[in-house]
Amino acid sequence: CGLLVLISSDEAEDFERAWLLLADLYVQGNKMDMALELCQRCLQYNASCAKAWELKGQIYEKEASYVNASESYEAAWSLDNEKSASIGFKLAFNYLKAKRFVEAVDVCHKVLTEHPNYPKIRKDILDKARAGLRI
Repeated sequence: CGLLVLISSDEAEDFERAWLLLADLYVQGNKMDMALELCQRCLQYNASCAKAWELKGQIYEKEASYVNASESYEAAWSLDNEKSASIGFKLAFNYLKAKRFVEAVDVCHKVLTEHPNYPKIRKDILDKARAGLRI
């Protein structure tokens, strides 16, 4: 027999916050599977949770799964209306690592348009992505 429990939106936000905090602790403890499971649970109930998508990206990035990381960062960046410089940086970095140079350059340009003085993105990602295009 299934039990239906109704919770308020405040309680739902508390659960989401708790799952993400616990997932972050799991990442720090190098328990990536458990952290990923909590991110998935969070996204199951709120697919528009940019923080869960970003944390998923961090998990995949630590596992050197750059394609999966870039997909997660794409979702986070899109949900943030492509305004977050730090998420844009992470997305461009993972595009670079996944050898998706055109996309990396595109994201760098978007970040630099919004944040012209954002540190390191030009040297660390944009220049390397452009060099990768020339090869």
